[in-house]
This record gives sequence, structure tokens and C-alpha cells, in this order.
Amino acid sequence: MIREVEKFYEEKEEPNRGCLLALRSIILELDSNMTETQKWGMPCFCYKKKMFCYLWVDKKTKEPYILVVHGKLIDHPILEEGNRTKMKIIRVNANEDIPVEPILEVLNAALEISRNKS
Repeated sequence: MIREVEKFYEEKEEPNRGCLLALRSIILELDSNMTETQKWGMPCFCYKKKMFCYLWVDKKTKEPYILVVHGKLIDHPILEEGNRTKMKIIRVNANEDIPVEPILEVLNAALEISRNKS
């Protein structure tokens, strides 16, 4: 039986599917305490059972993005705030190479915040 979260990835068309799966791997490899579940129809990644980030696809631009839960506490040029009160996003162009280094900088900063809160 396929987990519900697996359907999220399977239903996406390329190149978004491959991009989202690569982002998933990057997130899960951050720490052995990182787990994946599904909330509100999107993959949710938790650090020690507390929400860490989500993966989603923008309905208008069709671009994948990472929604960083503690994004508001991080100042990095790759992060977009928009009209969010707590979270920020990292947009990823699925037709280009994933900017792994800046993504890891943000995710590691978020991980440090999560470690200090737990």
C-alpha cells in the first residue's frame, strides 16, 4: 500500500516531480531526527515531531518551494516572506539546477533554531 505522502510526488509531472524528490532527500538527510508526514495535503517534515518545513507547488507559477516554519527568524537572500507572518519560502526553478548550497544554509539555520527550541 502506497503511503498518502507518496501520492503527492507521484501526481506531479516532470520536472517538478524530480525537483520535489531531490528537495525531499536534501531535507531528510539534514538530521536523523527528521521525519516526513503529510499535513494539509502536502509533505511536512518534522524535527523531533515538531513541524520544520513543507514542500508545495505554487498554484500560479507552478514552481516548487520549501516553506520554512522558522523562516521569519532567518535572514537570507534566498528566502521570500510575502504576506506570511511566521514562515518564509524558498522558490526552486525545476528547470534549473537546484541551488543546494543556499538551501542548505537556510535549512541548517532553521535546524539550529529547532534544536534550541526542543
